[in-house]
Amino acid sequence: MKPAYPLLNTAGKVVSVAPMMDWTDRHCRYFHRLLSRRALLYTEMVTTGALLHGDVPRHLRYDPQEHPLALQLGGSEPADLAKAARLGEDWGYDEINLNCGCPSERVQRGAFGACLMNEPRLVADGVKAMVDVVDVPVTVKHRIGIGRVESYDFVRDFVGTVAEAGCNVFVVHARNAWLEGLSPKENRDIPPLRYAVVRRLKQDFPQLTVAVNGGITTAAQIAEQLTVLDGVMVGREAYHNPWTLTEWDAAFYGAASFAETRESIEDAMVEYMEREAAEHGTPWHSVARHMLGLRHGLPGARRWRQVWSDHRLKTCGAREVLAEARRLERSLA
Repeated sequence: MKPAYPLLNTAGKVVSVAPMMDWTDRHCRYFHRLLSRRALLYTEMVTTGALLHGDVPRHLRYDPQEHPLALQLGGSEPADLAKAARLGEDWGYDEINLNCGCPSERVQRGAFGACLMNEPRLVADGVKAMVDVVDVPVTVKHRIGIGRVESYDFVRDFVGTVAEAGCNVFVVHARNAWLEGLSPKENRDIPPLRYAVVRRLKQDFPQLTVAVNGGITTAAQIAEQLTVLDGVMVGREAYHNPWTLTEWDAAFYGAASFAETRESIEDAMVEYMEREAAEHGTPWHSVARHMLGLRHGLPGARRWRQVWSDHRLKTCGAREVLAEARRLERSLA
């Protein structure tokens, strides 16, 4: 059996930042790693087609500082998943995760994501194909159901079937996926959260690692879930209020308290922007968009965000923008 997560705390638990399409790219992950040294980070979903027929370095490149780091794959063909997983391992990813939870129409047209929950045998075949060719953990992220039918038997049988293929880590978004009538954004809010279903899965499969995702925002809520589950994955809160990540290392990993300041994180990101521009031609605003929540809730934060997102400043250097952002933030604080 493959190992579970690549980095657990002393109690065998893990806290992670969710894979989020168009958000958790390598720039975002570099930023999040500055805030937490221990949290497990995920790529945004990368399709098998993009890896097998596209620009592999563009999709898989990352900074070594991002470890521990998981690659999330989207796909359904076992042979393609095996090839993509092998690429991920060759590039040094610590975990390969299969997306069985995304409800978007584009993903449904590709016959993967949440609709795969209707085909547990196919998912099991894909998992086995990946497990057979890689030595890193192969995990699955999924919902608790499809549509408006709330059947525990459905998700229990899905987990049981996939576990038999060699997956021993399941990250469970505690909502159903409504494949018709809701946008992906609405699917993150409207279907009711049912944490009890996830806890029941852990009770029925005590040998498996079961983590929960969905609606969790505070360190206190994470700690509560970790009393009965093996992991917690935080999504939008980690992106919009990233400073919350600075609590995680001390609270959940027994590491030293985070000693940096927001200013030092901003300085580090400007250095990263300059390095990215020099090495890859990356414009600073492609990086800066991910750190707009850094001063969330602080006086002057709104004007600070406006400077870093001002399209009129795109021709300026990152340090010029930094100076202007701080000048206005301090004048309005």
